[in-house]
Amino acid sequence: MASRRPDSFDGLGYRGRDDPLYGAGYPVRSAGAPAEPQLHHWVTTPPDIPGSRNLHPGERTPLFDDAPGEIAGSASGWEAPNPGMPPAEQLNRFAGFSVGFVSLFTENVLSHPCIVFRRQCQVNYHARCYHLTPFTAVAVMYSITKAQGVKALWKGMGSTFIVHGVTLGAEGIISEFTPLPRELPHRCSWKQVAGHFLLKGLTAVVALPFYCASLIETVQSEIVRDESSSGLLDCVREGVARLLGVGAPHSRRLLPLRCLLLPAALHAILRYAVATSIQRVVLWLHQRSKKQRAEPSNPLDAYFPELAASWAGSLVADVVLFPLETVLHRLALQGTRTIIDATDGVVAVGNGGSPLVVPVNTQYDGFSDCLHAISRKEGGAGFYRGFGVLVAQYALHGALLAAARTLMRVLLLDAKAS
Repeated sequence: MASRRPDSFDGLGYRGRDDPLYGAGYPVRSAGAPAEPQLHHWVTTPPDIPGSRNLHPGERTPLFDDAPGEIAGSASGWEAPNPGMPPAEQLNRFAGFSVGFVSLFTENVLSHPCIVFRRQCQVNYHARCYHLTPFTAVAVMYSITKAQGVKALWKGMGSTFIVHGVTLGAEGIISEFTPLPRELPHRCSWKQVAGHFLLKGLTAVVALPFYCASLIETVQSEIVRDESSSGLLDCVREGVARLLGVGAPHSRRLLPLRCLLLPAALHAILRYAVATSIQRVVLWLHQRSKKQRAEPSNPLDAYFPELAASWAGSLVADVVLFPLETVLHRLALQGTRTIIDATDGVVAVGNGGSPLVVPVNTQYDGFSDCLHAISRKEGGAGFYRGFGVLVAQYALHGALLAAARTLMRVLLLDAKAS
């Protein structure tokens, strides 16, 4: 078959065209002599599109708009960013992750000794010292650690993580199979709010047996603890045994779970409502405050206000609901034959200086009886046993948050200056 291409075609010619789609006509270019005018009507080579291969010898594709006097130094036409200076987005993520990690680590790990001793104070109605201030509590905590080791105040930390996991899992499953909303939109109706609070209450009821097992692990004295039978999944096993009413024998004073459903659900709903309300109020005040306006150049202003609001909400909720938590812990521990450390700091002379242990042998008939008994025998201060440890816990959390924010601000300023 004879070729229809003319003999003078060199493959590099551009035909000029006045097509409105392409704008003005493109100049005719060729590696040799200019292409002949009679070939313009059928040579269809496209114009030099940036990034295409339609280039003449010695030319390069303009990836960016180069300056008129710029010399093509690199083959790619652009310079790589300085590896010594991380981008702003990377700094923002690093700052947010660092401050969030410090908050999470402090809340769940560093604060655990305070949680352990606070719960021991709440259930120890024999103690003469109520530890309403953090100064007396720190001295007794130091004596317990010196006699039993550091692990004495970190016992039961694994079970608390298991309870958190059970709570999150139960909340997700219930929200999937029921119309109860797991998250509330910015504008919601009272029906959605009631359903959301009901979901929080049902979640607390599902996690109640495991919460009781975790409570026993956190307050049980290390002196009487059996190391051979202790394990990470003991909380799950004891929770199932408490739910089914089987397993290790308990005393007759053990209350059934149905007596604990109302206090557990009421505590979970009220704590969530108070903490969320305080958190939103703090964020609203922060947005309206002119002195605390977020600076665009400081990525910490996008993360720290929410962490500070969450800290304030949890603090107010724990302070307001401290009496209800005391009642719930006493009812959950009754009849379990648990032996705790003496929170008065009394040491036994003939036992190598170890703190004494005391059994928990309360005899409450229910929620209302526990309230009246504490008010009648211990007074109003009896509901706030161990309150000083709560103050120390949130003081430590707030101090570490402020220190982390200050450190990250200094590092970000140094990075921007360099």
